[in-house]
Amino acid sequence: MSSITTAANPVLRVAPADPAEAAAYFRASLVFHADVSDVAAALAADGDPGFVVLDSRSTASWDQGHVPGAVHLPTALIPEQAEQLLDKSVPVVTYCWGPGCNGATRAALALAELGFQVKEMLGGFEYWAREGFAYETWQGPARGAADPLTAPVDSEDCGC
Repeated sequence: MSSITTAANPVLRVAPADPAEAAAYFRASLVFHADVSDVAAALAADGDPGFVVLDSRSTASWDQGHVPGAVHLPTALIPEQAEQLLDKSVPVVTYCWGPGCNGATRAALALAELGFQVKEMLGGFEYWAREGFAYETWQGPARGAADPLTAPVDSEDCGC
């Protein structure tokens, strides 16, 4: 268990967790989250990725840009429409705008409360676009250059 130390170093002011506690925490985090590059790689691979992507934003936001193949279901409509649009045997990966928005978290909670297996896509649509993945808009397909602060410029794989 972590404890507070008297170290002057602000990083170590609260001591790191013991390795077993840290492993349990990080394992649990991966149960609940996926990152955009892993979602993109799974969607790009041949065959069924084994999950469905759900965009929980408004119609105006969806039209502005969304992950290709995603299901559009705004969070407020999940209780009344999720069971008609989604299969409970298929995990759902939710996303919203980006890291400054907890809409994907609210959508994931609403789905979990209905009995769906769910993960949240870290970074949301913002990082999907910033990492240079193709997306769809009301005008058709789009794709921007990868932001070198979020994705490698000369490689498909960041190595993480």
